[in-house]
Amino acid sequence: MAIIADRAEFVDALSLLHRGHVLVRTSPSAGGVVLDGAPLYNSWETLSEYGLIDEFDNPEGFPHASYYRLSDRGRHFAEQALAAWHAQPLWRRVAVRFTG
Repeated sequence: MAIIADRAEFVDALSLLHRGHVLVRTSPSAGGVVLDGAPLYNSWETLSEYGLIDEFDNPEGFPHASYYRLSDRGRHFAEQALAAWHAQPLWRRVAVRFTG
């Protein structure tokens, strides 16, 4: 099972996906997954392996790219995780950003 290698990136990804942004996967290599114009280096495997995202067909998208949104399970998880994240003291959230 995947682990959360970078908790700050994971929370940011959940937040963007929860607001309706789309994750785009262009290749399996590092930097081949993009969310809101920024590469995701560590969160792809966790999002995928835990069933938090679902692929959808995007006929207007780029050829050979895969497009993903939060799954129903992912939406429920994101709501709980984001609430827990925002309940943490600011100093702890800043520490997680520095340490991953």
